[in-house]
Amino acid sequence: MTSVLLLCDFQNGIAGRPGMEGAVEAAARALDAARTRGIPVVFVRVAFRPGYPEVAASNLAFGGRVASAGDQMHVDSPYTQIIDALSPRDDEPVVVKKRISAFAGSDLDVLLRGLGADELVIGGIATGGVVLSTVRQAADLDYRLTVLADACADADPEVHRVLTEKLFPRQAAVVTVEEWVG
Repeated sequence: MTSVLLLCDFQNGIAGRPGMEGAVEAAARALDAARTRGIPVVFVRVAFRPGYPEVAASNLAFGGRVASAGDQMHVDSPYTQIIDALSPRDDEPVVVKKRISAFAGSDLDVLLRGLGADELVIGGIATGGVVLSTVRQAADLDYRLTVLADACADADPEVHRVLTEKLFPRQAAVVTVEEWVG
């Protein structure tokens, strides 16, 4: 079995918001453990080309948001870069996605297949966004899944609770970083 640690949307403009510190700290512990054990790490971030040609006005998740984002969501913007606390190494791929799921509009599946991955260990912000969409799509792609509950966060704690306690266990093992490391 080849596991890959997938850290999603830990970028300045998302993970840098107040209330996300606990998930960032847990993700840093998971990252250290993966690096120590030789588990491949893949980072995922959401970003777009200047002018946002990938975003249709009909897209409720991104349409209105990027229209008012100026250049914040551009691929080269500091807002879309991985936070310093989780700085990727040169040999750790950073995938740029164009939608909520880590797979949508990215080469993630091709990269994971190239790494020989059959299990994904996922942390991300937000639980009700990238984590939910990625877990559902990864399950449909037949990956075994582990969700690191404390390395995920959502602006709505109830959404996080319901997903990690009720929905995700239908398709993934849900554990803390300490349980995964142990």
